[in-house]
Amino acid sequence: MLPLLTLTLAVLAALAAALFHQFARSDRAHMRRRLNAMALSFASRGGAGGVSEGVMRRRLIQAKLRELENQRQRARRDTVPQLLLQSGLALTLRGFMAGSMGLAAAVGGIAWLAGLPPLLCPLPAAGAGLLLPRMALRIVIRRRQARFTQHFADALDILVRGVRSGLPVGESLRIVARESPDPVGPEFQFLNESQRVGMTLKQALERGLERMPVTEMQFFAIVLLIQQQTGGNLAATLDNLSGVLRGRKRLRDKIAAISSEAKASAAIIGSLPFVVCAGLTLVNPEYMWVLFSERTGNVMLLGCLLWMTIGVLVMRKMINFGF
Repeated sequence: MLPLLTLTLAVLAALAAALFHQFARSDRAHMRRRLNAMALSFASRGGAGGVSEGVMRRRLIQAKLRELENQRQRARRDTVPQLLLQSGLALTLRGFMAGSMGLAAAVGGIAWLAGLPPLLCPLPAAGAGLLLPRMALRIVIRRRQARFTQHFADALDILVRGVRSGLPVGESLRIVARESPDPVGPEFQFLNESQRVGMTLKQALERGLERMPVTEMQFFAIVLLIQQQTGGNLAATLDNLSGVLRGRKRLRDKIAAISSEAKASAAIIGSLPFVVCAGLTLVNPEYMWVLFSERTGNVMLLGCLLWMTIGVLVMRKMINFGF
């Protein structure tokens, strides 16, 4: 029965990876189509009535948007150093690898003490050592990015007030780094220190996008780079950006409130078969043991797990609004 169970887990893992890759590719293709449509729109406007200053500015924004989007896509790589950089943890790669190996050894020892054959003990050990630390890092990164998005508009307001009062942009950035909570303050501090050691503004913003690859930071980088090349009222531009970000946050909160009922329904539907199976096992174990002891029951259990995995992934895609 154990080889069949191992085959079942391998098939489920392969199916989940394939569906996730397909969803990711569809999101990237949708982004590329939107960027191409925006480029064609800007080009058609410029060709119709000559190349005005507004059209040139829009084309420059489009070019920076493409460049920074490529930068953010590169920052989304799932390498361990990249994840550690985005997490903001004071953890080195050597410490992460040592912790992962320790976790794998502990899980393998527990599996061996639980009676699992020695040849199969490396399977749960490898799964725990490779998957669990990365999942923990992604949870930390997701929470850190949520905190950054929550306080970023307030940091822009501080920056706008500093620029309008006559302070240089560098001094206003230092004030934001000093007054803003984590993680907004440390990210602005990193931006100041990058420029202090001789980096250009573009290089500093690119490194900032590697550390914090969120849309809000991308908008901020575009505004600073465009203002550096074309000039203009930086305070008014940042004020408008702050209003846009607050509107995005309100829309995101509204979407979360509207979709909460669908998420609760999906959680109930997804957990109901397992709850019923556990209840039947407690009431009549012999009735459920046929699924594990007979080959026909194993095939039925495998089919049920496959369909449940597909259904859960489809429900997750339906209720997960990529905003």
